[in-house]
Amino acid sequence: MRAKITYFVTAAVLVVYFVLAGSRGVMLLRQGTALTVVFGAAVLILPVIGVWFLWKNTRFVTRANQLAAELDAEGGLPVDELVRTPAGRIDRDSADAVFDRRRAETEDSPDDWRCWFRLAVAYHDARDTPRARRAMQRAIALHDGKPVPG
Repeated sequence: MRAKITYFVTAAVLVVYFVLAGSRGVMLLRQGTALTVVFGAAVLILPVIGVWFLWKNTRFVTRANQLAAELDAEGGLPVDELVRTPAGRIDRDSADAVFDRRRAETEDSPDDWRCWFRLAVAYHDARDTPRARRAMQRAIALHDGKPVPG
């Protein structure tokens, strides 16, 4: 729950920033000189990129949470079997062992979105965020019947 609150607060702050930056860009465009028009256009690009980035990430998180809920309803969510240090961090060897099992499971069933979802969780536990994101994108695409990203 804390993660959701943090996400929504951060998103709200970003939206306020986008509105402020956008209004400054419009003000520069209204000045009408060549220099202010160029600066105004440049300032307006930042909120556009930011809104696109926020939208893509929000959609990704929403879809991943929907898959998690569906997998939970089926009883297929991965069980947390990781060994943790006294400080609560995941033991690297434990994460690697779970990852190896998940990778083998995914290699056996490469078209099953459930395997890719569990592999994404294993990547995340092994602190490999870029691969975790790609595995989750693949799980989402397989679930939706869309072309699988390369």
